[in-house]
Amino acid sequence: MKLNRLFLLFLSVSMFASPRCSANDNDPTAVILPLRIMSYNIRHGEGMDNVLDLDRTAAVISKQAPDIIGLQEVDSFVYRSNRINEMGYLATKTGMHGTFGPAIPLTGGKYGVGILSKERPLSVNNIPLPGKEKRTLLVCEFEYYVFACTHLDLNDSCREASIPIIVEEAKRWTTKPFYICGDWNDTPSSQTITQIKRHFTLLNRTTNTSQFKCYTYPANVPTKCIDYIAKYGKSSVPKTREVIDEPQASDHRPILVEIELDITPEGINTPFVEHDAAGQDVYSLDGRRVNQPQAKGIYIVGKKKKYIVK
Repeated sequence: MKLNRLFLLFLSVSMFASPRCSANDNDPTAVILPLRIMSYNIRHGEGMDNVLDLDRTAAVISKQAPDIIGLQEVDSFVYRSNRINEMGYLATKTGMHGTFGPAIPLTGGKYGVGILSKERPLSVNNIPLPGKEKRTLLVCEFEYYVFACTHLDLNDSCREASIPIIVEEAKRWTTKPFYICGDWNDTPSSQTITQIKRHFTLLNRTTNTSQFKCYTYPANVPTKCIDYIAKYGKSSVPKTREVIDEPQASDHRPILVEIELDITPEGINTPFVEHDAAGQDVYSLDGRRVNQPQAKGIYIVGKKKKYIVK
């Protein structure tokens, strides 16, 4: 009986999670997904040396192996960047899916933000934000979470006017955690970031210490933190949070956090009762139909995992 239960628990992890998922030691039925999140203002691929080199940008990203990354200052068929589809180019070079969020037209092309992701988005939305130079909030939905990227305006009032729009979008996602990143053009003690922290938990470090550096701009000798990764609502401290030591590929340094996302399927801790199966098929975790479960364990009832306690 004990061996059967261990086998069922093993299958519960392997069926519903990617190879990087693991069970939580405190709750063997929980499924945890490590998620590496980056944010990077790429300055359309132009480095501190004023050389346009998207291969260098792609190498910076690939070296960190993020699961998802929000990019700011991205060109699409713009004259200054040789009319390249930059999101398409970076997607090919990194082996990720590219999603572009245009904010303004620029010399025959468009300019905005982008998201590179290992998964293909389930849905995409591009929401206009206030700005003397128009801004946008790019939102991508994935299976287990929602991820957004934005580049806030240089003007104080435009930045602050953007916050209610961002919060309203985050509130919409009631069943999935909402993460956001970007160059927010303000320091941690500013009014902009203070307002954001009323609704979001900042995941990257914002206080410089002798051990940990949080400054992101300018890239060659950073003197301030203006790039952020945050989660709507409360969040635990990430496993990893760092500013990547990259002084040349852009005028910003990229930031990285690694979180643990609880993706335990709905119903995993809900005891099975007889009416659960009314009109629904019951399956074992290896896909076999079970007319009447005879042993304790995890079963599939109505596309949800149920723990049978009888």
